Amino acid sequence: MLKFTEEHEWLKIEAGIATVGITTHAAEQLGDLVFVELPAVGSTFEKGGDAATVESVKAASDVYCPLDGEIVEVNEAIVADPSLVNSDPQGAGWFFKLKLANAADADGLLDEAAYKELVG
Repeated sequence: MLKFTEEHEWLKIEAGIATVGITTHAAEQLGDLVFVELPAVGSTFEKGGDAATVESVKAASDVYCPLDGEIVEVNEAIVADPSLVNSDPQGAGWFFKLKLANAADADGLLDEAAYKELVG
């Protein structure tokens, strides 16, 4: 199940674990990333909390936690090579995996059609 937020994060949810990253649209808006800071494994966040930071040649931006949960894995590859986020934002450029506090909360997020309409 693929879901999206209005803040341009995507989530791929499998068995109560959401793989989270930024959308292709967000990566294009940011430009070439030069730095990524990820949350610590074991950290817990509430929906909307600042979970990660990205810096590009244009700006610095926060990546928000899309739902309540606990970080169970982070993608160290994007820390070593932030350009992975630009080249494959909805694949190899994922940020973290989140064990959802309540998987049903994902029902309140956007589906792909609604997200495409949002970014027009």
